[in-house]
Amino acid sequence: MATLPIYRWRLAPDGYATRRQLRAHGLRPGGQDVAAQLERPRRRRGPLVAYLYRVDLAKPVRPMTPGRRAALAKANTARRTCPTCRRDAGYVIPTSLGMCVPCAYPDPRGSEGTA
Repeated sequence: MATLPIYRWRLAPDGYATRRQLRAHGLRPGGQDVAAQLERPRRRRGPLVAYLYRVDLAKPVRPMTPGRRAALAKANTARRTCPTCRRDAGYVIPTSLGMCVPCAYPDPRGSEGTA
């Protein structure tokens, strides 16, 4: 079993990229195995590790289809809809609350107590 080449932080040769770097260039790994490993040393813990892929074997990102775009829009709408009051909150509902902020923390003074 072959081991991966390990490079220090910022010293990887040209032709290798992380997933984020590939995505920034409109590419994806395309099923290839990890080609190398990048390590950033830390003082009190183990090193940070990033996996590198070969750029020449990367494939272009698949285009967004109308069906995928609709499914993504529906999922994002569901993340913004409060399950308690059924209104669009205008932001993604925090999972820690499970509902919009006005439902989670109702105003004890009522609605007429605006100052």
